[in-house]
Amino acid sequence: MKVSELGEFGLIGLIGRTVTAHSRTPSGLLIGIGDDAAAWRTGAPVQLATTDTMVDGVHFLKDKTGWDELGWKSLAVNLSDIAAMGGVPRYALVTLAIPGDTEGDDIVSLYKGMLDIAGSSGVTIAGGDTVSSPVIVITVSLSGEMPEDGDRIMTRSAARPGETIAVTGFLGSSAAGLRMVQQPLPMEGAAAAYLRQAHFKPQPRVAEGQEMARAGVRCAIDVSDGLIGDLTHICEMSRVGARIVSDRVPVHPFVKAAFPGEYLDLALSGGEDYELLFTAGETVLAQLRKAVHIPLTAIGEITGNHPGQVVLVDHEGKSVARSKTGWDHFHPG
Repeated sequence: MKVSELGEFGLIGLIGRTVTAHSRTPSGLLIGIGDDAAAWRTGAPVQLATTDTMVDGVHFLKDKTGWDELGWKSLAVNLSDIAAMGGVPRYALVTLAIPGDTEGDDIVSLYKGMLDIAGSSGVTIAGGDTVSSPVIVITVSLSGEMPEDGDRIMTRSAARPGETIAVTGFLGSSAAGLRMVQQPLPMEGAAAAYLRQAHFKPQPRVAEGQEMARAGVRCAIDVSDGLIGDLTHICEMSRVGARIVSDRVPVHPFVKAAFPGEYLDLALSGGEDYELLFTAGETVLAQLRKAVHIPLTAIGEITGNHPGQVVLVDHEGKSVARSKTGWDHFHPG
């Protein structure tokens, strides 16, 4: 079967099964292929690691992206993975594959963007690699650890029926920002600035992830592939179903104003918001609302019905049609 037929997550499953079948799992490995980050124990604390690649023409368009924005986002997407586990990010390795005619000043801007978010996140850029390439490819590997007060790692496989489904911040803003840049749309002022920031310089919820793990949240994922797609990952790995109410999905007023007929689709399947989607009991959710300083919105509940499936309804409980579920590298449509 071709990779295009498998799809991105079918491919990940194939790789995971191959690795499991042909290698011995060390006793210290706690979480392997298939979650936001890998986790292992060689002592205290538990260690975390993740990696992401950004390719020109696939993840960004160099003629519409500032080099500093590219640097910021390259590290931010990795920080979001660590946040989804409830971890503390520590050290980054950066591999640059770039054309030989790239300006040195552009690379300086790239690293300044990375250093801006690294500094605010407590991350040190510790090394990496550089190679020549016909297109720009940036790969960041980020290590981290669980906080000193425990090793309560949040995973995609810990959702339980009866728990509330909640999300940080707003959804659809990044997809709206991309749409604004691509078309382009006649937007200016605060709305344009907000949408550009949402897409090019997302803010990973690192501190919020740590608060969630500390409060007792056990299941979380970062919203990179879209709300429906990422919630489906939780349902598949936790062997549960989910029911979300479309009217409760949090969408920023700027997005609603700019895309009055499309904002819900952007929020459900746009992706790259890098908010945290999680499940929790009502007591834990109430505790979190007091501990964090960003919106936390309850959008539905985990069910025991139809494992692996997400049901979308309106406030009256009527089924809501959706055009697609989320991003897949090998099924991007």
